[in-house]
Amino acid sequence: MDLRRLRVLVELSRLGTMSAVAQATGYGTSAVSQQLAALEREAGVPLLEAAGRRVRLTPAGRRLVGHAEGILAAVTAAELDLAAAAEPSGLVRVAGYTTALRQHLLPVADELARMHPLVELELQEREPTEVDELLDADQIDLGFVYDYTLVPRGGRHVRSLLGLSPMMMAVPPDSAVPARIRTPDDLESVRDAFWIGNSRDSGDDELAARLCALAGWTPRIRHRADSLELVIDLVLAGQGVCLLPADAPGADRLRMVPLALARTDRRMWSVVRAGAQAWPATMAVIDAARRHAGAPATTG
Repeated sequence: MDLRRLRVLVELSRLGTMSAVAQATGYGTSAVSQQLAALEREAGVPLLEAAGRRVRLTPAGRRLVGHAEGILAAVTAAELDLAAAAEPSGLVRVAGYTTALRQHLLPVADELARMHPLVELELQEREPTEVDELLDADQIDLGFVYDYTLVPRGGRHVRSLLGLSPMMMAVPPDSAVPARIRTPDDLESVRDAFWIGNSRDSGDDELAARLCALAGWTPRIRHRADSLELVIDLVLAGQGVCLLPADAPGADRLRMVPLALARTDRRMWSVVRAGAQAWPATMAVIDAARRHAGAPATTG
């Protein structure tokens, strides 16, 4: 089967419409239709069926998509394996959350440039769900995402653990919260407080909800902010409490209360498309960030 046609089928499964596939692949809509018709002839079974004015995959089409994803990943891996001994070079398009870029990638940028002068970086700040979408669309080569041990985040891409940071309760300096949250009863001190959540991702909300569920109640999320500086200012102004990593920049301005009743580490992961994990330039960036973050190599 023609690999280009398999890619078109995978894109149709992901995007849902011929026009979206045409936009993603650069083919015209009629060319997309012709590619899929040719693939059906190669496969010898119907891969698509009409669904109103649109088309959808048949059971055989869905099965072929599963095979195609593995085939395309294997081809990518083979191509990269042949280049694995080469000097890392090329532009690495990176998207990640602010803390990962500021704390673990930018500090090693000079070292990376000295060790691998042919590697270039293109950076953009994105939340985890956005990183997955950009990888799907082949708009980035590497992502840095986070999740929590209480709120693990699955994914269809290849992930490597880069670092861990314990989460703590961030409260105003004069707060009456106990020195350490040891039991669900200790959470009663913040039961009536407003909480501050993330404005672009649901992981923080779910972490707060799961933690407070141990005490049998639901947090009242009143404010939302993407900027860490704004979150800290809101806590200092007595507008709410939140959960922050122990190493969050500016956290020393707050009272940070350890959480001993459950493991709530934030985990930092690198993410690449299947088959692309062996590209030398990408691995050079991942290894540099891993060394700075201090985690052993773990892939999942």
